[in-house]
Amino acid sequence: MYATLIAVSALWGAAAGLFVPRAAYRLAVEPGRERLDACPAGHPFTGPARGWLGVARCRGCADEAPGDGAHRAAGPAAPAAVAVTVTACAALAAATGPRPELAVWLLLTPVAVLLAVIDLRVHRLPDRLTLPLAGAAALLLGAAALLPDPAGSWPAALLGGLALGAVYFLLFVIHPNGMGFGDVKLALSLGTVLGWYGWGVLFTGAFAGFLLGSLYGGGLMILGRATRKSAIPFGPFMVSGAFTGVLLGALAARA
Repeated sequence: MYATLIAVSALWGAAAGLFVPRAAYRLAVEPGRERLDACPAGHPFTGPARGWLGVARCRGCADEAPGDGAHRAAGPAAPAAVAVTVTACAALAAATGPRPELAVWLLLTPVAVLLAVIDLRVHRLPDRLTLPLAGAAALLLGAAALLPDPAGSWPAALLGGLALGAVYFLLFVIHPNGMGFGDVKLALSLGTVLGWYGWGVLFTGAFAGFLLGSLYGGGLMILGRATRKSAIPFGPFMVSGAFTGVLLGALAARA
C-alpha cells in the first residue's frame, strides 16, 4: 500500500510540477510590476485560467523553432522545478503514510516550490501567493483534523503560524535590510504546517531554515561571491527547513 501511495504522490508531483515553471516565469518580476503576460519572444500566454494553467512550453515559440519552445518560455530551470516537486511529494508520502494531512502536504508543496523558484530569481515572495498559502494551510489542516486518524493538532498549527510569523516580524523590525516582509508572510504558512506536529517540530524546521541560509551565505562569502551586506533569497531555505521539519514530524508520528 505504501508503494502505491508513494507512486501516486510522485505522479501528482509530476503533474503539478509541470505548471510551476510557467507561473514562476510570469510572477518572477521586479517590484512594481504585477506579472508577465508574454513569453520572451512576445507570444501571449493562453490556456485555462487566463493562461496561468499550462505547461512551460510556448506554442508560438514551438511553431517558430520546434524543440526550443519550452526553453524559451520558462528557462533551463524548468526541469529542476518539476524534479524537486516530484521528489518532495514522494518523500512526504513515504514519511506521512495514509494520514489525512498527506493530502494537505501534497496540495501545498507545488506552491511552496513555486515561491522558492520566484525568490531565487528575483528575491521576491509575491503577496498573491504567500497570503493565500497561509489561509489555505490553516483551512486545509482544519479539515484534516476532522477526518479519522490525523497525527497532528489544528490548534497547535494555528499557534505555530502565529508564533513563527511573530518571530519573523520581530526580525524584520530589528533588521529590515536583512529580512524581507515577504519572508514574514511566508512564515505564517510554514509555521502553521510545522506547528501541526508540535512545538519541537516547529523549532526544528525554523532552525533548519536559518542554518541552511547561513551555510549558503557563508559559502558565498568564502568563495568571494558575496559580502556580509549582500542580500540572499531566504525563501528557499525557509521552505527547505519546513520540509525537513515536516518529514521528521511525520516520521515521529508514525513511530
